[in-house]
Amino acid sequence: MPSASVAPAPVAAVRIPLVDARSRQKPRTVDQLGDWQYVEKAIHRLMAAWGRDLCEWDDKSTIHRHVWDQAECVRRLRERTEQFPGGKADAPVSGRLERLANTVLLAPSFEDALDGIYVHLIKTLVAAYGEYCATVHPVHDAPTIALLHEINQIKSQQWLWYRDYRRRYPHTTDIAYLERVRAALADCGEFRQPLPVAADDQAKPAGVATDFRLSRFSARTEPIRAQRPFMDYVRADFATSVEARRLFWAYGYMMEKNLPDDQLAWLYYGHYMPWQWHHDISRHLWDESRHGDSGYSRLRDFGISLEEVGFSGYDQADREKVLREIAERQGISLDEAFNRQLELLRPQRYEPITPKQLYQHVFMIGMIAETGHFVVKNEGYVDFKEGQDLDSAEMMLFDIIDETAHVQYAHQWLPLLAEHAGVDNSDYRERAAQVREEYQNKANDDAAGLRARLSRTPGDPAFDFYQSLLARIRANTPLTNAASCPPRSPKPM
Repeated sequence: MPSASVAPAPVAAVRIPLVDARSRQKPRTVDQLGDWQYVEKAIHRLMAAWGRDLCEWDDKSTIHRHVWDQAECVRRLRERTEQFPGGKADAPVSGRLERLANTVLLAPSFEDALDGIYVHLIKTLVAAYGEYCATVHPVHDAPTIALLHEINQIKSQQWLWYRDYRRRYPHTTDIAYLERVRAALADCGEFRQPLPVAADDQAKPAGVATDFRLSRFSARTEPIRAQRPFMDYVRADFATSVEARRLFWAYGYMMEKNLPDDQLAWLYYGHYMPWQWHHDISRHLWDESRHGDSGYSRLRDFGISLEEVGFSGYDQADREKVLREIAERQGISLDEAFNRQLELLRPQRYEPITPKQLYQHVFMIGMIAETGHFVVKNEGYVDFKEGQDLDSAEMMLFDIIDETAHVQYAHQWLPLLAEHAGVDNSDYRERAAQVREEYQNKANDDAAGLRARLSRTPGDPAFDFYQSLLARIRANTPLTNAASCPPRSPKPM
């Protein structure tokens, strides 16, 4: 008998062969990978469906990164599937998996949905991956084991975030919802064995057979209005002041945090597009989220907070219109409505994006907004580098690198998006050039109008606020070329 100080030997897992008498040239791994890929894609879609409801800045950064991580999990599984003879990454899977995904999606609340995604789907997958690695031959199927270990490393980071989130926001899962999710997981065998696929019961993408609708407005806790309307001064001075441009790029990049939440809707409503499009948009989404973090980080370097400059939305006019309507209906002040934006806007639902609208979104971002800013971004990079603000120069450079790829995504996918939308894409380059010219002309006119009418009198609250922002940035990191930098290209839009 072993002594009391010696731990008993662990019981070895029973190895389960991946072939049997009916296997021919196809190990069980192939069908198993197909089921797992569907669940990982479903998690990706569920994060897109509910991600707009995360309100804190850092939590937004995390969910945007998780969307990209999910895309990478799916990529790994697809590539491994296609390494097997006859393996097809888009092979049909059981409708039971779709019903499970829809059960998790249709949560009674955002907090319940997070529990469904991060506890019940992700942890069940991790357990299935671990069991698979422990029971298959460690040499024969070593490539699958290796990729599952990689995926579980990603899952561990997702779980650590969720655990921290729950410490900040404790929540007890709705009992009826929890029972539905557990029953659906049991019906899927908790992903431990591949499910048989019936010809009349094949899974569609998660959510497409439901009436689920995303939140209309991206949730946030930060103020959505600046303390004073300083951006008109920045627009007026953009071409002539390198210091105004430096303030613009820190603020403008911070504002790019809006685009990823819009792109969550692209992913959810673009379910008919090939997986590679979803992978590219997921990377684009994460890049834009990082650009938002870059701008916010630079503002903080300069001692400027979101409470001062606001975190307005690209949909700010619509957001403010709805808040005004709510304020009038409830008999509250507009300031109170703005302060209670998170609560008051949460019931608003997103109108589904049509294929024509999705085409237009990709066209406007890739061919207008991003293509149209390359000249001024490169000028900013050169000016900040020459002015010895290397952190701002670095911020510009990485954005230029990322957005070069994003423009290529637009070129690659607009033809197929147009085909789905039933629109003519043959002249998209010419149309884009015309739209960019129209935007430039309008921006020039607007800037001229602002220069003519803006008050430059000390004591004017908006002017003083603008000057204080420039002074604080200058005191933190003075530009050596502030007086010598020549005028540059006007703001494109």
